[in-house]
Amino acid sequence: MDLTESHFFDRTKMKDIVITAQRIKKELYILLGCFAAACTLNAISIILYKTPWYELFTQIGYVVIITVCIYLLVALIRVVVALLVKLVTSGKKR
Repeated sequence: MDLTESHFFDRTKMKDIVITAQRIKKELYILLGCFAAACTLNAISIILYKTPWYELFTQIGYVVIITVCIYLLVALIRVVVALLVKLVTSGKKR
């Protein structure tokens, strides 16, 4: 018996997830801002520690990792704010 022929899959049909172009563009702008912040941090560290400017390019791997960390931190903050807004607005309706 094939798994796709079982009755379980007949009862649990999944809906398509639609991500709009506007949402994708918004997330890309946020990611670009995080990358700019990470590059700025890299440039500041080059100035503070008086290291050569070619490290701006050679340390791009660390910049990408820092970008992802900043993006995840921003995403966490956005989720918390959205939950708080939802909590406050649902409290007003009652």
